[in-house]
Amino acid sequence: MTGFAALLMRDLRLAWRRPGDAAVVLAFYVVAVALFPLGVGPEANILARIAAGVLWCTALFASLLSLDRMFATDFEDGSLDLLLLAPWPLELGVLAKCAAHWIVTGLPLAVLAPVLGVAFGLEPASLAALAATLLVGTPTLSLIGGLAAALTLGARRGGALLALLALPLCVPTLIFGAGAIEAQATGEAFAGHLAILAALALVALATTPWAIAAALRQAGE
Repeated sequence: MTGFAALLMRDLRLAWRRPGDAAVVLAFYVVAVALFPLGVGPEANILARIAAGVLWCTALFASLLSLDRMFATDFEDGSLDLLLLAPWPLELGVLAKCAAHWIVTGLPLAVLAPVLGVAFGLEPASLAALAATLLVGTPTLSLIGGLAAALTLGARRGGALLALLALPLCVPTLIFGAGAIEAQATGEAFAGHLAILAALALVALATTPWAIAAALRQAGE
């Protein structure tokens, strides 16, 4: 088993032993989304108009809830030192941890979002577009969030700093993710927005692992 697969399976096993962490993320997503129909009112046209932005914004906030523990546990128990001394590239280890975060948080959010979208009166095509954009866009959120988590590792009030660092970098993904659903609802080109989301994910995949690895090396000194 390669180092990447071993670390990925380790993080997934740890997440399985602490199901409450993932449950808190999903519960926050459900509660936050449910508040908007209660606050805005039952008007179907208004709910359908704001659905894309609400579902994407709440998904972004929900994904931030578990980011502060992505590297903090390893930093506290000394596992980070072993990761830094591993005989394989640290960038692969970083990528494995980000992949585990996406599987535990981003993937369930993408599956749950269309179910919540029904409360906003979205059409089946828009619900499919919502699921597709979250599947393509949430890996970017995990990678950018991993960078923010590495940069704030060991800092006081790291959670607040993490949000301040991650949120501005996630704005392009948020814009094109919500825009893709709007395009689908209005009959415009949906594929273009989805392609830009995929491009953003590839850019994050090509750049953030090296930046995260550099931040972790600095934190480990």
